[in-house]
Amino acid sequence: MEKKEQYHWADETANRVIKEKGNKPSYTVAAGITPSGTVHIGNFREIITVDLVVRALKHKEKKVRFIYSWDDYDRFRKVPGNVPKEFEKHLGMPVSEVPDPWKCHKSYAEHFEKELEQSLHPTGIKPEFIRQNEMYKSCKYSKGLKTMLKNKDEIIMILNKHKNEHLLVDWYPVIIYCSKCKKDFTKILHYDGEYEIEYECECGHKEKIDFRKNGNIKGTWRSEWPMRWAYEKVDFEPGGKDHSTAGGSYDTGKEIVKIYNWTAPTYQLYDFVSIKGKGGKISSSKGDVVTIKDCLEIYEPEVLRFLFAGTRPNTEFSISFDADVIKIYADFDKLERIYFGEEEISKEKLAKQKRIYELSMIDLPKKMPFQPSFRHLSMLVQVHKGNIEKVLEYYQKDDRTKKRAELAWNWIQKYAPEEFRFELQEKVNIPLKEQEKKALRILSKKLRERNYDEETLFEEFYSICQESNIKNTDFFTAAYKVLINKEKGPRLASFILAIGKDKVIKVLETIK
Repeated sequence: MEKKEQYHWADETANRVIKEKGNKPSYTVAAGITPSGTVHIGNFREIITVDLVVRALKHKEKKVRFIYSWDDYDRFRKVPGNVPKEFEKHLGMPVSEVPDPWKCHKSYAEHFEKELEQSLHPTGIKPEFIRQNEMYKSCKYSKGLKTMLKNKDEIIMILNKHKNEHLLVDWYPVIIYCSKCKKDFTKILHYDGEYEIEYECECGHKEKIDFRKNGNIKGTWRSEWPMRWAYEKVDFEPGGKDHSTAGGSYDTGKEIVKIYNWTAPTYQLYDFVSIKGKGGKISSSKGDVVTIKDCLEIYEPEVLRFLFAGTRPNTEFSISFDADVIKIYADFDKLERIYFGEEEISKEKLAKQKRIYELSMIDLPKKMPFQPSFRHLSMLVQVHKGNIEKVLEYYQKDDRTKKRAELAWNWIQKYAPEEFRFELQEKVNIPLKEQEKKALRILSKKLRERNYDEETLFEEFYSICQESNIKNTDFFTAAYKVLINKEKGPRLASFILAIGKDKVIKVLETIK
């Protein structure tokens, strides 16, 4: 068993956690984000990176607490592209206090939080969600904030080692939201060394608060992150490239966390995820992003997990919505056949591939599931114009086939390249040359006379071309024009077999 575990990065990371944090019965792992806009598929990489390490630790019979922090007490910094510009009036408030632009949730933050939480459920990921606005407002961090404030000079020294513009002695590692206007345009006037702090706001409000009783004080990010590591006793947490640079928030956090008598969690850098064809890092601030929900309209949850489980977290990759979708499903199906011994692979690669499959699955099947071809389904759903029940008549009716057919129809409608889209013609509506008519009549005759598989039918095409003295390219073009009124289309042999030779013969019989 130990030999198998060394092959996958999640198992390697779990081994690092145990080595660095000690071999103990339970561990706490963490992830989190500020719900400042739509939580997109790039953000999902952090969540699933943790989930895969959770599975690896549980595989070693460890108990794991997986916490996901909604940093919804962070300030509203920028209005995303999909939010009305008038929301600029809320800048400086906690995102948990900003109203929901779509008026379907209690706040701006909750709108995006619920959107993600609902999308996560199908992927089998079930973290314990912590809302930081609730933690701060209930004064859970009062002791940690006191430690932070009493050690502000040391924090300044640590941060200044990595800053070009140094912080001055009058800087504080906390911000205060004005209890009157709810914004953070405040200045700290005095701290008493214990739990009382005095501030004034640009709005004119001034007051002294005891932060054991008043929760409108919050740690700044670089001070707050290590404070929460200590509070939650976090053993593992990954971070993106922006947090992982030399002198970045993880580097400074490793030093600052010592003032809380804790050590930094085992760390894993993860690279960005992009959308093929768009390029660059996905940004919530632009508003036009791809979400987990969007991906699950095309990919089965297990296939989406496979994309991440099969890629090391420090490797950048793109999510595809074009013709690559067909290949990704084919790759996943191949992985499944390898797992169940239905397809051979070298011994050197077998253990790793089996582990990727295990980590991709939500519920590991006990026997080889039926594998309907996504390519085949993408043709059938068009033949039957989205009627899934008609499509299922070609297959054994199971949940996977139905779901995959629905996803194939979504893909055809929203993302499939033009060459994959078609509408099957009922009769020949175009003029044909005599050579083309002869070739297609021979095709009709051959289809009546015998049954084919994809390979033998493809070979038959070339025999037909020789017999009718037509160029191969002209034959294929004519066939596509007659069947789907286009010059190109899906692979002709697989297409004919997918829609059924009887339907093809019926169309070809209308050649005059």
